[in-house]
Amino acid sequence: MSDVPEPLELHHFSDPATGLEAVVALDDLTLGPAFGGCRFRAYGDLKAASDDACLLAAGMTLKNALAGIPFGGGKAVIRLPAGAFDRAALFAAFGNAIDGLNGRYVTAMDSGTETADMDAIASRTRFVSGSSEQEGDPSPSTARGVAHGIRAAVAAELERDLAGIHVAIQGVGHVGAALAHRLAAEGARLTVADVDSRQAKAVADATGARAVHPSELLITPCDVLAPCAFGGVLDDAVLPTLACRIIAGAANNQLARPDMAAQLAARGILYVPDFVINSGGVIHAALAWQGESADAIGQRVDQIGTTVADILARARSSGSLPEVTAVNLARSLLQI
Repeated sequence: MSDVPEPLELHHFSDPATGLEAVVALDDLTLGPAFGGCRFRAYGDLKAASDDACLLAAGMTLKNALAGIPFGGGKAVIRLPAGAFDRAALFAAFGNAIDGLNGRYVTAMDSGTETADMDAIASRTRFVSGSSEQEGDPSPSTARGVAHGIRAAVAAELERDLAGIHVAIQGVGHVGAALAHRLAAEGARLTVADVDSRQAKAVADATGARAVHPSELLITPCDVLAPCAFGGVLDDAVLPTLACRIIAGAANNQLARPDMAAQLAARGILYVPDFVINSGGVIHAALAWQGESADAIGQRVDQIGTTVADILARARSSGSLPEVTAVNLARSLLQI
């Protein structure tokens, strides 16, 4: 993987007894201890896991700064073991590893992890958010923020509300499904796809969406394309086939390369920076870990739409890309 940022700290952990192989990347601690989720998936080797952790951690630095929460950027990835393993024991071992970082990193749920995993981590350390005794799944807050961001982007680019707007959602897991329900409630017309065809059908049945094969989703003519699965989906092969006006979704690192934002703009496609629009989950997890009320957290998540609107207005005024505008704004917040 090219253009992998070098983190402030990179930690590797292994525990042969449980099969744990994990990487924790701490990108920046300027605003406070690093906060970011724990991803659990298959990686070809440790380098691939490390590269992913570094890229995700760098995104968390920008995301946390723009979200206005007192945390730096960090991320953990755990390699999915090839054979049988005791999941609870593996995540408990990961909790020991996190505790050994002495509060420099607070972990939370991410792709492939769930509340029970956070419970296992919490049995060994207090530096974890999202256990069943705390505040639970942050996915609804991620979807809530993305819906606000899509609404702001549609208002800025198409000068419309969401009624009748066609949104194509790639990936309808926890976040994508919740997003579909929110958009449907506002009158949006939906097309959905997921590698799990049964999940796509269930969401379609519940929201009135049209379910298509994943290979069709990215080329579906629509107003808004919402990538809500894994990153890197916007690459050289996909870009010429896109038939949307706006890209605004929950997935991290949607651009295969940074210069893709300029290529999208050249095609007349507005790209809403993912680290701005998808920050609802980390706002939920971080502020709940600090003891904030649900109402206070919800109010902060609802500000994502205002942040998106502000960045789009700044970009339009300066003639810059929204991606560049957002990065520069985040970096300015780190100059303290």
